[in-house]
Amino acid sequence: MSIALPQVSLKPFCRLEVDLGPLQEMGPGRAGQRRIIPIIGGQVSGELQGRILNLGADWQTIFADGTADLDTRYAFETHDGALIEVINKGVRHGPPEVIAALARGEDQPADRYYMRTHARLESGDPRYAWVNRMLFVGAGVRRASQVIIQLYLVE
Repeated sequence: MSIALPQVSLKPFCRLEVDLGPLQEMGPGRAGQRRIIPIIGGQVSGELQGRILNLGADWQTIFADGTADLDTRYAFETHDGALIEVINKGVRHGPPEVIAALARGEDQPADRYYMRTHARLESGDPRYAWVNRMLFVGAGVRRASQVIIQLYLVE
């Protein structure tokens, strides 16, 4: 007997333009090279709008093959004063020369490397409590001092 399952679709939700502070190298860790990249501000546009706070960081592990494990936690304030936490985890990899160029702060076309995430948003503000129950996936690009991520709502 076959059971019909719901279809999953992705709906464009919001764009995160995340401003970054100077990268801080931690040195080698158990799984690879560790580094911290402070999140110092930015903008949110789309279904949600607001400003990213100077609060949070991307705690990265760089594996021997150059793959970056992305582990970010930060927050933004909506246009109407609510606070929303973002926990965004993902992976970035690509040809060694592209990854090296990104490390030097050189922009690379988004189709030359893979940067995907999965995100959870959380708010204690009753107006935005619905985000606590949703899942999001994202596609991103790395710039010299910014990351841009398009989040999609998983419906």
